[in-house]
Amino acid sequence: MEESLFDDVGDMLHGMSPLELGACRYRAHRYGIKVWFGPAKPIREHYEAQVIGADEVAAASLLALEVGFHTEHPQAAENDSVIAHLMAHERGWRRVLGKEAEVGAFLGRQDAWRRVSETWPDPDLGAADLGLEVALRLIDYLTALEPVRRSRIG
Repeated sequence: MEESLFDDVGDMLHGMSPLELGACRYRAHRYGIKVWFGPAKPIREHYEAQVIGADEVAAASLLALEVGFHTEHPQAAENDSVIAHLMAHERGWRRVLGKEAEVGAFLGRQDAWRRVSETWPDPDLGAADLGLEVALRLIDYLTALEPVRRSRIG
């Protein structure tokens, strides 16, 4: 079976993620990757890179890539609490992630979920360096947000 862009991203993350965060786990598929720390099963608060439709990104004409953090608890109030905690510590992580990181509602049909992520309109999914760019940007999100996220759950 041919490896996808996101399998390559997962392999890179496995070798590049900071050891102090613990074992980096991921689940890759043809159109995305979910990354988390802790148990073998993905957790509700995790990092993602995924292909999304152009209808979600005004600057995109064909498709876009979303890279960042998702909180996907069933209840909106829990997701809002996660985001409020991250926002209370925004000054620290914003220095790493910059203005590109948008805080808001999930891109898609799910109303309860929230995100801190950015979109890349119309990327060349076949570009040789795209996997490395995605992996490096996910590392930025992991190192900037994961310590803050963990401080909430103690």
